[in-house]
Amino acid sequence: MTFDAKDQKLGRFASLLAHTLLGKDQTDFARNTVAHVNVTVENVDSLDLSDKKKETKIYDRYSGFPGGRREYTLNELVAKKGVSEALKAAVYNMLPNNRLRKARMKNLIIK
Repeated sequence: MTFDAKDQKLGRFASLLAHTLLGKDQTDFARNTVAHVNVTVENVDSLDLSDKKKETKIYDRYSGFPGGRREYTLNELVAKKGVSEALKAAVYNMLPNNRLRKARMKNLIIK
């Protein structure tokens, strides 16, 4: 399936992609399997990111060492890695945290 990200809000678009990756829109939906669907996203650079969201949305990562927690805003993430990485992070966090998450993310193709 192909989706156009032009003028879409980040969160609403990510929830649509997560819903499709889970296979909930198919008649043979099963929670314990990865859906046989490839989700392709086009025009990611034209996603609608509000200025307030860019300044207030905070991501973090942790290295595992004391003092190893790093925080960065959505604005910094977009400047460093692009809008596609923000979309990947949003979809990743909307999928269930289980063994199938990585396999489902492989079905997401961002152009």
